[in-house]
Amino acid sequence: MNSPHPVPHPAPRPLVIGATGMVGGAILRRLVADGARPVGVSRAPQAAQDGVDWLAADLTRLGEAALPALGAVFATAPAGLVADAVPQLAAAGMNRLVAFTSTSIATKWDSPDPEERAAIRRWGADEARLIAACDAHDVAWTVLRPTLIYLEGRDGNVSRIAALVRRFRFFPLMGGGEGLRQPVHADDLAAAAVAASATPSSAGRTYDLPGGETLSYREMVGRIFDGLDMPRMIVPVPDWAWRLALPVAVRVLPGLSATMAVRMAKDMTFDGARASAEIGFRPRAFYPEFRR
Repeated sequence: MNSPHPVPHPAPRPLVIGATGMVGGAILRRLVADGARPVGVSRAPQAAQDGVDWLAADLTRLGEAALPALGAVFATAPAGLVADAVPQLAAAGMNRLVAFTSTSIATKWDSPDPEERAAIRRWGADEARLIAACDAHDVAWTVLRPTLIYLEGRDGNVSRIAALVRRFRFFPLMGGGEGLRQPVHADDLAAAAVAASATPSSAGRTYDLPGGETLSYREMVGRIFDGLDMPRMIVPVPDWAWRLALPVAVRVLPGLSATMAVRMAKDMTFDGARASAEIGFRPRAFYPEFRR
């Protein structure tokens, strides 16, 4: 016999994968501010946060997790891991995925460093596999490709330079550092992700997301000095000197390579006009603030 009072189905919840990261955390804050109650996924249990429910789960074993009824999902985790999780997410109701990859897929595709080149080729393949998985499970997808992401004190690019400047009071620059950059703030990326999820016409599209200002690598470093309230002390270093100093420099800055130094002279810029027109992307100019 049918009940005269049908049991209501739970309302779909937005889910954020990578919720403890720079962009994921900003997405959570924006969803809460918009009146949603998002679910943040993390591998370790998290402290209570107003307006957010946490799900401790490993993305590689998502089938073991008690997923809520899902609507839109935001993913800042590696695209390959997200691609593998699409079947479980779709089974829980995901009908919309906004995922982040990187413009590095374009700028570093032919890197002279064979290890870096292989890694970038994997990123590109994983992005394609993510799109194919969404198509196979009738999930509307949008891929966002940011340029150099920063969040004062947390990122591994701008904040790493700031840490070096604090320590040594100067910054060595290979040659003139004339290569162009477009640093983009994590919160501006979060705004783009939330806007894309609410824009049906952005489904099936990939957007480049550069920062709101194009400036030389040298000027980018200068703005970091300004953000630290320190006088600009930028020291040009010839290519041959960089290569001689590299064995010592890598001890101070793990991950530094000759390829990275040479890239200071390379333009790494993208056009954000389509993201601006279609999802209202309005990134800020680059004036980082480290003094607080």
